[in-house]
Amino acid sequence: MKCDLCDAEATVHETQIINGQVRVRRLCEQHAAEQGLTGVASQPTSNTGATVVLSMNKKATGLRCQSCGLSYAAFRQNGLLGCSACYEAFEDKLTPLIERAHQGGTHHIGKTPARMLAAAQGGDVQAIERVLGDARERAERVALLRQQLEDALTNEQYERAATLRDELRRSEAEEQGPEGEPA
Repeated sequence: MKCDLCDAEATVHETQIINGQVRVRRLCEQHAAEQGLTGVASQPTSNTGATVVLSMNKKATGLRCQSCGLSYAAFRQNGLLGCSACYEAFEDKLTPLIERAHQGGTHHIGKTPARMLAAAQGGDVQAIERVLGDARERAERVALLRQQLEDALTNEQYERAATLRDELRRSEAEEQGPEGEPA
């Protein structure tokens, strides 16, 4: 983004909320320094308004990934990392962003069925076992259907293969939620 006062890249973003009115300023390093905003992060100034100043200091703007050469400033601008090494290069800056986006989580733990989460919160061990057992049974059923389909094709039993294919599709669709996501 450009500085509000010139065509230079804006590295300081100030948001003021006063009596419910939001005012945003984007300034380059030079204009931010002139206005005394560089490196500042302030708390609410009164009970009627707040001032929040976010800035990227020179250390953050000069940060680069050694593998792909992506700068932290470029990441902030487009929101995309260049390679897997960027996660390590920008770890200190990315961790708070990831925590906010994932409600405090920083490591992928996989998808968990909503029924199992509800059961776990209620402490219902039998319900958890039922959910996991159902999932395991469905996975075994799909694997069996795939094997039978492969056998039917090998033996040139095409009508049986078509029936198994349709049944396999139905079984796989049942594993998927209504939006096409795993149940």
